Amino acid sequence: MKTHTIALANILFAIISLAAPRGHGLEARLAARAARSHLTRPLAPVIRTSGQSNIQYSSNWAGGVLTSPPSGQRFTTVSAQFTVPVPSSPNGGSAAAAAWVGIDGDTYTNAILQTGVDFNVNSDGSVSYDAWYEWYPNYAIDFSGISISAGDNISVSVIAISSTRGAATVRNLSNGQSVSTTISAPSPSSSTSLSGQNAEWIVEDFDVNGSLVPFANFGSILFTNAIAQTSSSLLGTSGATVFEIVQNNQVLTLVSFPSSSQVQVTYNQ
Repeated sequence: MKTHTIALANILFAIISLAAPRGHGLEARLAARAARSHLTRPLAPVIRTSGQSNIQYSSNWAGGVLTSPPSGQRFTTVSAQFTVPVPSSPNGGSAAAAAWVGIDGDTYTNAILQTGVDFNVNSDGSVSYDAWYEWYPNYAIDFSGISISAGDNISVSVIAISSTRGAATVRNLSNGQSVSTTISAPSPSSSTSLSGQNAEWIVEDFDVNGSLVPFANFGSILFTNAIAQTSSSLLGTSGATVFEIVQNNQVLTLVSFPSSSQVQVTYNQ
């Protein structure tokens, strides 16, 4: 834990800005990696009765969310590790999903600072992966300089340096590659600044060109070393709210907390 915290702090002193615009739709991105309008949006609630107060539903987020920091504090760092899955398309054709960590976007929807990895399935069944970062409401930007394959162990973290400036890092612990960048709030920053009210570990059905992409079967993703920090507190996933994805009246995910520093998200076949 101490080593991990020190490594996060070192991001602020050694930022490597390696980024490329994201492509136009799954097929085009897999073929040419041209600029595209990938957007991870704030939580989109779905009204559904769970019978449990700590379970809520949305059309796009599945995972765990700390919906508020300790009194008088703000979340400044969120991090985790996960193993890259082998995605498939439940209904054939293209499909995708993303795993990420982030700050804000649930109860506070003006902004989200986030970073993670996309899992993409092409219509011919081929698979690709992309590491990215985003300060919503701007679109996501792909990192360059890092390769990701199924089975790789990935570490992701975001740091709110201030309410209008942050850092994002993706490390491939399996091949030793690491990419980082600093990022500023979109203009006007006063309306897109972070509040530090939410900390998230999420698998998402993200938006491309205004619509949710077909949601990939990602198997199961286990976020480990899931940590949220404030200026004076180090928190795990205890007390986090469960969010499940519901589409077409079907619950597509199953979320659990195997330990106080883990979130497991499983595709509900």
